[in-house]
Amino acid sequence: MMGADDQVAGWIDAAAAAERLGVKPATLYAYVSRGVLRRRHAPDGRRSLFDAAQVEELARRGKPRRGPGPGELAIESAITALGGDRPYYRGRDVLGLAESGTFEDVAGWLWTGRDGAGEEPWRARDEGVAAAVAAQSGLPEGLLPLDRLQLIVAALAAADPLRHHLDPEGVTGTARSLIAGLVEALPAVNPRPRLAEEGVAARLWGRLCPRPPEAGTLRALEAALILLADHELAASTLAARVAASVRADPYAVVASGLGVLSGPLHGGASYGAERLLAEVAAPASAAQVIGGRLRAGERVPGFGHVVYKSGDGRATLLLDLVRAAAPGHPRLAAAEAVLDEASRRRLPTANIDFAVAVLGAVAGFVPGAGEAVFAVARTAGWIAHALEEYGGAHPLRPRAVYTGPPLPDAASAPRRPGRKR
Repeated sequence: MMGADDQVAGWIDAAAAAERLGVKPATLYAYVSRGVLRRRHAPDGRRSLFDAAQVEELARRGKPRRGPGPGELAIESAITALGGDRPYYRGRDVLGLAESGTFEDVAGWLWTGRDGAGEEPWRARDEGVAAAVAAQSGLPEGLLPLDRLQLIVAALAAADPLRHHLDPEGVTGTARSLIAGLVEALPAVNPRPRLAEEGVAARLWGRLCPRPPEAGTLRALEAALILLADHELAASTLAARVAASVRADPYAVVASGLGVLSGPLHGGASYGAERLLAEVAAPASAAQVIGGRLRAGERVPGFGHVVYKSGDGRATLLLDLVRAAAPGHPRLAAAEAVLDEASRRRLPTANIDFAVAVLGAVAGFVPGAGEAVFAVARTAGWIAHALEEYGGAHPLRPRAVYTGPPLPDAASAPRRPGRKR
């Protein structure tokens, strides 16, 4: 229970808030995501505190009557909570994880909630990589990495006889080899030999950038992978969970996520931000490029976020890492001009898609690299959500609100007891 100091400060813990409202603790976090309750973290960093005055007012009014909004589906999950400007992975601030952690360790934390769970070797199965490389032999030149990844995951699956082992150890083992395989089956654009001890970020660099990495920009890529590893029930994650709920194997789960991720309103937004930056040949052209988009009635990609109305903290951190890694870089100067012009026009603040595009522009990544970073990173989150669904008892089955023509009376009549369905 809370101490007296916390009570005086006007904040109460989850147990007290849930008891006062007569709801399950998970419902409190649904209220937070809907803007009904305010939440902050306790000084120990491990507990959530809720505004006592809001809780009391809500208790007097009764439970909110609004159901899930358009496109929303409420699912209980212990993986990621969305804060005011950033996500928290199993209670840990993603910005703190991204500043110094490794993608492998963060993925292991998402999967198991244990430190050190990502330290086991991340090695692709040789047969799977060979099959994935062969499957790409007839693809056209210039194909974007995300298009290749959708083919690669199918080839990796076909070559893995253990893919149907859905116990936690089997799934996490598959996840490590799957992510490594996604990276290693992409065409290498950097002739530098890969070292066996290299992590996912360094291996991915060789598939995205023809130049060797520098410490600062490689650290920024590692941070980007961490920042993008999960984001609660984003559209691709919901698709992945639905697939896992019917016991589709981890490769099929990832294939489901990749299909949805490619949409321009989701992971494809990264490519839009990348193209926007490419149009800004010099800082002076930022006003013309953004003005042209707005005059055409187009949204400016890389700005604004459906969850973080006051700013995306992930973007702020990643942009700061890029600034520190490449001060004075001409592509960074162009990005700063875009940010200044967006601010002058009172556009929403930059989001993580824009920050990843800036990293790619400064580092010299191949076209479409941002989508690949997003896909490789989010695979870790999809697997985490799959593990939760594999432990469940029922498939996810939303119901539709029928709005079609009236049904015949016989179709709407209740069925007789014992009749086959």
